[in-house]
Amino acid sequence: MGAWALGCTGNNEVKTPNMDRIARKGIAFENAFCVSPVCSPARASLITGRIPSQHGVHDWIRRGNSPGQTMDRACIDYLADELTYTEILARHGYTCGLSGKWHLGNAPVPQKGHDFWEVHASGGGPYYNAPMLRNGEEYQEPRYVTDVITENALEFLSRQQGEQPFCLGVHYTAPHDPWGRDQHPEKYFKPYFEQCPFESVPDLPMHPWQINSASYGYTSEQRREYLSGYYASITAMDAGIGCLLDALESQGILDDTLVVFTSDNGMNMGHHGIYGKGNGTYPQNMYDTSVKVPFLVACPSALPQGLVTDSLFSHYDFFPTLLDFLGYSEDIPRALPGRSRLSLWQGEETEESAAVVVFDEYGPVRMIRDRCGKYVQRLDGHASEYYDLLKDPDEQINRIDDQEYRQRICEAKENLVAWFAKHVDPRKDGAKLPVTGKGQLDLAEAKDAFADDWHYLKEEKAMLAHF
Repeated sequence: MGAWALGCTGNNEVKTPNMDRIARKGIAFENAFCVSPVCSPARASLITGRIPSQHGVHDWIRRGNSPGQTMDRACIDYLADELTYTEILARHGYTCGLSGKWHLGNAPVPQKGHDFWEVHASGGGPYYNAPMLRNGEEYQEPRYVTDVITENALEFLSRQQGEQPFCLGVHYTAPHDPWGRDQHPEKYFKPYFEQCPFESVPDLPMHPWQINSASYGYTSEQRREYLSGYYASITAMDAGIGCLLDALESQGILDDTLVVFTSDNGMNMGHHGIYGKGNGTYPQNMYDTSVKVPFLVACPSALPQGLVTDSLFSHYDFFPTLLDFLGYSEDIPRALPGRSRLSLWQGEETEESAAVVVFDEYGPVRMIRDRCGKYVQRLDGHASEYYDLLKDPDEQINRIDDQEYRQRICEAKENLVAWFAKHVDPRKDGAKLPVTGKGQLDLAEAKDAFADDWHYLKEEKAMLAHF
């Protein structure tokens, strides 16, 4: 979900009353960033506090999520050796639940401290007849999957009696594609399709790097249908979020519950002429629309209400900030790339906040960004980029060869190289891996761990022959 697709941060076309409700009760972040602009590595970084070149998940996981995905029916534990914040909370007596998307391997098995486990079998797919798991068995869910994820989360909440703390992850597949009219309830789809002018989304020529598999918006008719589906999926998700907030309120615990809403990565729906996220193009992109995410945090009894901050905040800071907020700072692992930004959650703007720099990676593509500029380094032979974000906030002009910016570019490059050298695990260094956005097939250390078209098509053909 793109950071631009929220009512409370300025989009007057998309309907998000319940997300806006969270913002009114807490803090809305205008400059929050994911760790990688694609789902699985971003999710792994949120739950472990580590960057992809530490935990080894570098692309969306294409194989090893559920038995039905591969001919050998083998699942892969991508985070087997990683400590997660849910495990730390479970040690402190929290009941941990997950409803929805896991997409980090071996989905049939409850893991990482979770007692409640009602999850999606893959990472995306149809909204009706979605592949879901129950008691370790995969099945097709005939109902609208957003509603099912909400219902399972409500079931978890109904079991909590207030005797011990809980941590619930509600991981919607929305607003991932598909966005066709047949994929979403008419009550959400029809108002957008018939009435929305979609002035909140640019209508631009296709970006020259756009990949063919993300062929959305090629005609005005397709653009209207898919934008209607995209916004409909967000509004349907927002309705589910409203049900969850109402359940917490009816139990009398809403004000004492930390509620965080974010997405794993950003999204382009015509921005820069792209339909997709970081891997909507090849080479992969690091535009703000791909790396910037919505981020809302509320807990009325402990945090200020109704604030908006433009301070930079990265998802790799989420793990330490969460534990610090909960009083478990002694459990924060040493040498994490992020640090606690609890003062920012508490509404305190400091000089330190103004100096924050954020980093992203997607295999051989890396980014360093501050308030003034962004440097994108490509280690795969494709051109690097530099954008002056003060003069060019929409990232229209690549200044990489502009002599006026030579010093800024050199300093940004030095800082980026030094930061990654400090934090990278050489065994899992994405800069040295053939990550192209086509999916991860195995652990990063394994041979042929990343998909190319020929490799995967060959395997698909073998599966068809087998069955």
